[in-house]
Amino acid sequence: MDNIDLFAMRERFNSQQIMLCFNGPISRSLIEEIGNALRNYLAADHAHPSAAMDVFAVYIEMTQNISHYTRSKGWNEQEAGATVVVSRNEDNRYVVSAGNLIESGDGQSLVVAIDQLAQLDKAGLKAAYKEQLRRPRDAERASGAGLGLIDIARKSSAPLQASLQPAADGRSFFSLRAVI
Repeated sequence: MDNIDLFAMRERFNSQQIMLCFNGPISRSLIEEIGNALRNYLAADHAHPSAAMDVFAVYIEMTQNISHYTRSKGWNEQEAGATVVVSRNEDNRYVVSAGNLIESGDGQSLVVAIDQLAQLDKAGLKAAYKEQLRRPRDAERASGAGLGLIDIARKSSAPLQASLQPAADGRSFFSLRAVI
């Protein structure tokens, strides 16, 4: 294994204003621990309370979605890994990004649903949220773009961005980015 250049990694993280980064298997307890660290970081960063709450809520929703999905597939620890990054953009807004392996078909459907959400304004997102609330829940079906994703879109100050990159064995790496 090659030596990891931590200084170069640090410089890259600093230049991209990355404040928190995680890559690996994710569990409920880990989601909670990283969430606590994120809360502490946001407090130390003097984040506006509503922004801090939104960043935390989006982080929780994204990581729980990953955890639920990989658990529903029965994947092993390596397959169930996630990559989560919280950073700032050039406008000094918080950016929450998360990604994981996903069945390619599931990923394509999810990207389409997120692209549709990205086309909606605040009023459209509110209407979509209310419509989703009224829909009967089908326990047999994965939720796709359910309340959680609509809520992320509502908390975001810019349209959600999703991407899918092909991986092995009929899977892809799904990435979701929300700007708060």
